[in-house]
This record gives sequence, structure tokens and C-alpha cells, in this order.
Amino acid sequence: MFQDLRRVHSKKTRSSHDKIANTIGKEILTGSYESGATLPAEPVLMRRFKASRTVLREVMKTLSAKGLVSLKPRVGARVLNSSNWNYFDAELLAWRVEMGMDEDLRRWLSEVRTAFEPAAAALAARGRTREQVKFLRDRVRGMARSEGDPERFAEADLEFHLMIGVASRNPMIQSLAAVIETALFATFQENPPMRGLDWEETARSHGAIVDAIEAKDAGKASAAMLRVIELGVARAAASKGVARPAASRAAKKK
Repeated sequence: MFQDLRRVHSKKTRSSHDKIANTIGKEILTGSYESGATLPAEPVLMRRFKASRTVLREVMKTLSAKGLVSLKPRVGARVLNSSNWNYFDAELLAWRVEMGMDEDLRRWLSEVRTAFEPAAAALAARGRTREQVKFLRDRVRGMARSEGDPERFAEADLEFHLMIGVASRNPMIQSLAAVIETALFATFQENPPMRGLDWEETARSHGAIVDAIEAKDAGKASAAMLRVIELGVARAAASKGVARPAASRAAKKK
């Protein structure tokens, strides 16, 4: 029923292709290669990464698919402007999150969530099944019972929001699940909900969403989802000493 929750943040051993794409991708995101610049020639990259021409060409295709570079014969890979970057690509967004959360990234993610998650909850209230409501209830109980274990809490929360997308019966909303996964993962990674009051309030606020969905009250479901997002934003805003990575500078280059 679900995509693999750990597909983006998996700790499994990465292939040579993945490692190279990760490295070059982050270098582009941080501005090490400015817009319009051409990446080093194949022989240079082959020596740097000790990789074959075949692997490097596949890496370039991957970066091109994410909007980071354009490929042209006899020219090579040219770095594209940040307006071309596909932030709805789960892997690209994961790279950006791994580089560190800053004010810009938190704002972008919360704005996207605010724009469509309440609508997803409203749609779920209209089209949910009993099994889906049961699943959501189970995940809320999982949140409430996982105090002291942020990983368990985060997993239950991720599965909860993914189910909202499924219950919406809108394939486009489901396709945005990667954004929610990354946003929530980053939030919990940066600010683990370790205090009792935080755990209780978060579980209770999610329970309100389920109540509204089960009652088929689209308006209340939307409002309850917005409340959950606002609580997450408030928790992130309360954090201290958040670094501002170079990626912010790169993203603002036009």
C-alpha cells in the first residue's frame, strides 16, 4: 500500500553511482558550481571518483533528471539555474535536508505543507474507508506510546501522513508524499520531541484529525491538519543555534 518510508534516508550501503550523484548534487546545491558553469570533463571526474565512464554518464543522466544540469554533446554537463531544480524529487530534497535546515528551507517546507495537507485531510474525510481510519487510529496510538523513542514516534507520524495522502484518493497528492516524508524527518531529526507535553500534544492533535475524518467532516479535518502543521512550525521556531548553510546562497542566485 505504501512506498518504502526509508527509501530516501536509508542507511544501507550506497552504490558508486549514488555516492557520486550525492557528492556532485550537493556541490551544485551549495553553489560550488555556479549557474552556467560546466562540470569537469569525464576524464577528470573518472580520476576523481575512480569510476568508469559508464557510471559517470549514468550519474549525469540522474542529475539531469533532477533539473541540476543540462547535457549537450561536445559541451558536457552545464549547471542549471536553481529555478530548474526539482525540489519535488525525493532524493534531491533529501540532499538539501542533509546539508542542514535553515530558515529558508523550513519556510518552504511549511508553506508547501500548509498549501496542500489540509486539502488532503478534507478529501480523506470524504473518501476514507473504515480500514484507513483504523490505520490512522493505530498510528496515533503509536505516537502516544513511543515516548522516549523519537525514531518510533517519527515512523508512526510519517505513516500517518502517508495514509492521509492515500485516503485522499488523489494520485497527485500521493506523489507529494516524499516532500512530507523529508519535512517530517528533518523536523524530528532537528528537534526530537522528548518532553512529555510535546508527545502528548502532538498525538492529541493528530487524533483530532482522525476524529474529523471518521466523522466525514471535511472542514474540521482541514482545520485540524493545519493545527498540526502550526505546532510543528512552532517547535522548529523554538530551536536555537540553527546554522545557515551555503545552499541558501546558491538557491538565491538568479
